[in-house]
Amino acid sequence: MIEITDVRKSYGNKHAVNGLSFEVKEGEILGFLGPNGAGKSTTLNIITGYLSADSGVVKIDGTDILTDPIKAKKDIGFLPEIPPLYLEMTVLEYLNFVYDLKGCKLPRKQHLKEICEVVKIWDVGNRLIKNLSKGYRQRVGIAQALIGNPKVLIFDEPTIGLDPRQIIEIRNLIKMLGREHTIILSTHILPEVQAVCDRIVVINKGEIVANEKTEDLINAVEGSRKLVAKIVGPEDEVLKAIRGLGGVKTADVIGKRDTDSISYMIESQDRVDIRKPLFYMLASKGWALIGLEGMELSLEDIFMRLVGKEKGKEDKKVKKGVK
Repeated sequence: MIEITDVRKSYGNKHAVNGLSFEVKEGEILGFLGPNGAGKSTTLNIITGYLSADSGVVKIDGTDILTDPIKAKKDIGFLPEIPPLYLEMTVLEYLNFVYDLKGCKLPRKQHLKEICEVVKIWDVGNRLIKNLSKGYRQRVGIAQALIGNPKVLIFDEPTIGLDPRQIIEIRNLIKMLGREHTIILSTHILPEVQAVCDRIVVINKGEIVANEKTEDLINAVEGSRKLVAKIVGPEDEVLKAIRGLGGVKTADVIGKRDTDSISYMIESQDRVDIRKPLFYMLASKGWALIGLEGMELSLEDIFMRLVGKEKGKEDKKVKKGVK
């Protein structure tokens, strides 16, 4: 649905986006992450046609955003970090204004009512936008993005500044919209990405450092994984078998229970998931696995490792130049 191929954008000598290439499939919710200054907003502005790239190609449902912008933009609904609202208008006045701006051809009253009901703002339709809470303003911003029923929705920090209840409501709304739209969600709130997105692209200094399914992102970082396994079996034999298992870095006994189980701390080699091999090995020997707890990296840890790894490379380059 969205194809980004070798996109580059520079401001003077600074490379804001440096050869980005990735795709977003139809019906997918993509999390777009990166630290401040990574090039996220520049990339989103290029995808939506607000900025032109220095080189590279962006296609929306097969249409090049540069060569046929009118057709491509009809398939895009965009909520920037600061929603483009006119505070002196009522909600319905504003949505009618956006309807006209977009040249929407769908039945006006029915279409706008359906959108208001989806984002739950129908009850504030006649209120001035300036009198709405931050949460309702975000909903109005999402509503304007939905006008024309675009295939692609792009949200830039949609929950910033909201309280916890409002954040959960907007997350649930985005998940619901993902059933019928392809979505790019740019945010700094990592649990939000974990809860909502099917796949995550992480960029740093204008380059992709990870492009993985959400559940597989842990494999994008270097480092071992630790497991605590509770196993019923002869201690010495179990420990020897675990240590001989492919992909195991270390294994040690960490305690015994009042029952007949023994707890083992198992550390895998870099980027190796040993859970299935461990299970099959224990089953083949008739030893019961009665507990397995993963001491996995959080999404925050993974993010910091990914962007920190790139920072470490830059620091080394700087140190090399110092005499």
